[in-house]
Amino acid sequence: MSKFVGFIKDWMLPISIATGICTYLLLHFVPSLSVSAEPAFSGIAKDLQPVLVAVMLFLQFTKISPHDLRFRRWHIWLLLFQAVMFVVPALICTNIPHGNARILVECAMLCFVCPTAAAAGVITDKLGGSLSDTVTYVVLINILAAFIIPLVIPVVHPSADISFWSSFFAICKRVFPLLVFPLLVAWLIRYTIRPLQEFLIRYAHWAFYIWGITLCLSIYLATKALINSGIPVWLVFLICLVSLACCLIQFIIGRKTGTKACKEGSVEDRKHDSITAGQALGQKNAGFLIWLGFSYMTPVTSVAGGLYSIWQNLVNSLELYQHRHGK
Repeated sequence: MSKFVGFIKDWMLPISIATGICTYLLLHFVPSLSVSAEPAFSGIAKDLQPVLVAVMLFLQFTKISPHDLRFRRWHIWLLLFQAVMFVVPALICTNIPHGNARILVECAMLCFVCPTAAAAGVITDKLGGSLSDTVTYVVLINILAAFIIPLVIPVVHPSADISFWSSFFAICKRVFPLLVFPLLVAWLIRYTIRPLQEFLIRYAHWAFYIWGITLCLSIYLATKALINSGIPVWLVFLICLVSLACCLIQFIIGRKTGTKACKEGSVEDRKHDSITAGQALGQKNAGFLIWLGFSYMTPVTSVAGGLYSIWQNLVNSLELYQHRHGK
């Protein structure tokens, strides 16, 4: 039994990915299920996912005090990296005619500017990184994205009927309630009902398993978006390569930046910051990426969000396996 539990802990993320993909394919391609079961389950998945994310974040935030949130040197380097890697491809897009090449550049833009997944702290904590430093970066990158995306999108799609403030509030409405509300509730309990907070901390590790369920639903919805996109297989393959490259680059850059920013610290401190910065830059809010691509860019680019979600969670699975086995 212990070996089975260990196997689930090591490979829960790829299991969730496979379950999400297989569930949608089953409901979609079996005629008796595609008519009634698939639409119903899709609606449940869409509504349940944000609830599970909020619960997961709430459990995480019970362990964090406001005093734990701090600004680190690597925060500013990663923010600059994401901003530059969004603006430069946008300028390149202005010199590329509409077509497949432009779609691929737009996919890269979205993969680089996409805010860190609010759930990134779950994996960071499991790997031995800093939950509080991750939460700080999640807040900072969401603020940056809310301002920079409405400024840059009109450059890439000047015909888009959007204004800065409408885009700004649309982004805030989609991202901040899931991030800010659980944080405020957790802190309210910390300073008003301390016994409840101590009780909740004992179950904070459940956030990892809730993340597994959330990931399964996310991959289910991403698979649905991909199957119904109607784009040719060869273009999906190219978007797949672009999203994979963006994923690996950001995990590597994040880890190296965290290590260099802590060059005066001990080996353990450098490893600690390397893990945290790698997760902060590499893990993306795939749901936000899909929404952003479909709403403001060439709609096909939304496929990059689903593919990126698969890549980042395969990376996380490998890291979790190596961490559990001391590699």
